[in-house]
Parts: sequence; structure tokens; C-alpha cells
Amino acid sequence: MPDLIPIGRFSRMARLSVKALRFYDDQGLLPPAWVDPSSGYRFYTAGQAARAEAIRVLRAVDMPVAAIRALLSSGDLAKGLADHRELLRERVAEQERMLRFLERLIDRGGIMPYDVGVKQVPAQTVASLTLTTDLASIGAEMGQGFGTLVSALGAAGSAPAGAPFVIYHDVIDEQTSGRISICIPVAGPVPGVAAPVSVAEVPAGEVAFVTHRGPYPEISPAYHVVTGWIEENGRVAAGAPREVYLNDPQSVAPEELLTEVQFPISS
Repeated sequence: MPDLIPIGRFSRMARLSVKALRFYDDQGLLPPAWVDPSSGYRFYTAGQAARAEAIRVLRAVDMPVAAIRALLSSGDLAKGLADHRELLRERVAEQERMLRFLERLIDRGGIMPYDVGVKQVPAQTVASLTLTTDLASIGAEMGQGFGTLVSALGAAGSAPAGAPFVIYHDVIDEQTSGRISICIPVAGPVPGVAAPVSVAEVPAGEVAFVTHRGPYPEISPAYHVVTGWIEENGRVAAGAPREVYLNDPQSVAPEELLTEVQFPISS
């Protein structure tokens, strides 16, 4: 057996805390070379330092643990690193776009140019999927949710009968997760659907609304404007807000996305 290095000394060598080393062991990323069966104490070898450094660097560039595990076990490091590099480029581009949005918001004193309208929306039969999500996951989970609904409709021989929308039952922010219902209108009954997909009716009612043009992450001022209008005009919010997606993010640029933000209201 090669010379064994106690976990404390290996921690200093690898610049990873003992806590991190235990975590990476639990995750199957960096198991020790030997564990003392009587004390449970972990020992490593000098040859494991290179893998430890790879893990440390990949975590420093925000690669998730699951992705690191897949990368290190795949043998195709070049492709894995190229994919993550592209993800980082997209993230930087999104952050730059949000900073430009913030500059525009500050220049306008926090007021964005939305015109609030009021209309009566009819009752809608929808195929829906309700889930609990958080701010970090909501985009991916909405995409997966819409995919699940489209697949269920296709299997049932049904087709969408209107613009898809999401009902936000709770406020979702960096500290708080919450429930959303992902909905696709349908023309009638959808035979054979099974959980987690359900078919339900969204009731008719009056809504205050605005149309947001631009990327989805820049939509918050639309909520500010509609809720402010409701209060200023003596109306009452009467249900969960919803976002109706009027065009397809796969076919238009982020700047051309159209989203109608609706708040059900009563007198």
C-alpha cells in the first residue's frame, strides 16, 4: 500500500477543508484510499492530489457536483469543459443583460412604460401541472413542465387551444420557494391523462393586465405597475397572478418576447 496521508495533512496539501473532503467522499467524488475500520479516520495518497485540485477548480467555476462527477467519470474532459465554458458564457451574457436592464430602470426612476388594461377573461379548460420550485430552478422546471404537458397532450391525441400560462400561487424569491401551476389551454376533455398532469378549469373573471416585451428575468416592474394600479384605483386583487406567454422563446429573440401579466381583480 502506498504511503498514506492523514486527512488533516491531505486537506492542507489539496487546499480543501476536512469538511469538504468528507462531503466529496459522501458524493463519490474523492473517496479516501483507506479508512481505518476502528476509528473511521480517512487516509489519502499523494496521487489523489491531482483529482482533488480538479474538483477544487471546477467548483470554483460553479460546476455542480453532479456535473463534476459525470465529467470525471466520462473520460471526455475536453467536451465536458467546453460545455461548461459555454454555460458560463451564457451566464455572463445574462448578467450583463440584467445590469443593462438595471441601468435603464434607474434612469427612469423605477418606472417602466406599461399601460394597464382591464378585461374579462373567459373560463378555460387547461391541462396543468402543479409543482413547488425555487428561484434557481424555476426556469428549468417550467421548461420541463411544459414539455411534460405537450407530451401528455400528444399521447392523448389533443392539441393546445391557446397561449400557455403559469399561475404563481406564491411569491418566489432567493429565500423562498413556492407553488406554480403550469397550464396549457385545451378545447375539451383530455382522455387518459395521469398524474402529475391533470385537467381542470380556470374560472372566468376580470383581470388587470399589462404586456411585457423583453426577457423574462426583466418582468418584475410589470408586477409593480399592475399592483400599484390596483391599489390606486380602489380595486382588490382576487387571486393568484399569472403570466401568459404570447410567443415562443425558441423562435424569437429575448428582446422580442411578449408576456401578458394578469392579476384577477374584484371591485
